[in-house]
Amino acid sequence: MAPTKWLTAGAVCAALAFAAAASAYFYSQQPTSADGQAMILPVDPTPLIAVTKSGERSFSIEIADTSDEREAGLMFRRDMADDHGMLFVFESSGPLTFWMKNTPMPLDLIFVGQDGKVRSIKRGEPESEAIISSGLPVRFVLELKAGTAARDGIAYGDLLRHPAIGTEPGSAMPPADKGDAPNVHSN
Repeated sequence: MAPTKWLTAGAVCAALAFAAAASAYFYSQQPTSADGQAMILPVDPTPLIAVTKSGERSFSIEIADTSDEREAGLMFRRDMADDHGMLFVFESSGPLTFWMKNTPMPLDLIFVGQDGKVRSIKRGEPESEAIISSGLPVRFVLELKAGTAARDGIAYGDLLRHPAIGTEPGSAMPPADKGDAPNVHSN
């Protein structure tokens, strides 16, 4: 091989090594729950709409749809806007449990079925390791500042509309129930 080709090959290898090292450095600088810093995800461009008996409520949301994002959640967040939340998206429906370890602000946890309907609402106490269970199979959890569900009239059976849930805004019908709807028929 000619000396110029050796120099070119060496420069290319050095550039690739530098790029890999820089990527590793910058990736390691992203805050995660492991380093005691809040994870801030991008705000989804489509607002989440809660359809309640008293009207629609709109929320800007971050979407946690990977295991690392769901694990970090709102840990280490000290404050959040009243109209902001985090939507946890799981691959399939099932009973879910959460806790509030390393989460300094109280939260409403709104457990949502495959069909986009609210199955239960629980309160999360700051820094608590107590288990908060959905009690029923659900696929989504919306975390809002504590008291938001009551203030905005969000209740059992209300519909949450958002593309991540499969209930596009403006859609008249939620997706078909996948067997996670509770049996609420009365005789």
